[in-house]
Amino acid sequence: MAGSADDLAKSYEPAPIEAYWGPEWERRGIAKATLDENKGDFSIQLPPPNVTGTLHMGHAFNQTIMDGLVRHARMLGKNALWVPGTDHAGIATQIVVERQLDAQKVSRHDLGREKFLEKVWEWKETSGNTITRQIRRLGASIDWDKEYFTMDSKMSQD
Repeated sequence: MAGSADDLAKSYEPAPIEAYWGPEWERRGIAKATLDENKGDFSIQLPPPNVTGTLHMGHAFNQTIMDGLVRHARMLGKNALWVPGTDHAGIATQIVVERQLDAQKVSRHDLGREKFLEKVWEWKETSGNTITRQIRRLGASIDWDKEYFTMDSKMSQD
């Protein structure tokens, strides 16, 4: 009999659901802010997770709440925007990169400032992309075209 309890999986398997719906929502542009002057505005700034690791349950909990708020604002017809970003985490990132260099018997002083910053950016590409992939897997309705990194040149004044 179709639709019976016998048809249900023994346990919830999120991977195929996440693999389909996250990219589908991004393709449809559901998280894009509208710019209608006749609507009220609503925005949330994603507290940028550090690029020094992976997300934890606190991040997931916090982002679930923010996602509910921004989706509710969209349902009310508001110009709703959830801005994503990641943070360089200053000293924490420096320590991670210095440990990697130490394993190669190199110090940041050996490299100099510019080369060391290149290593930080390399680390950000690895770790930061892990974090954004995890957030995307959660199905967060974020406008990824607005993503930033706190070390981006546009985030600093000259």
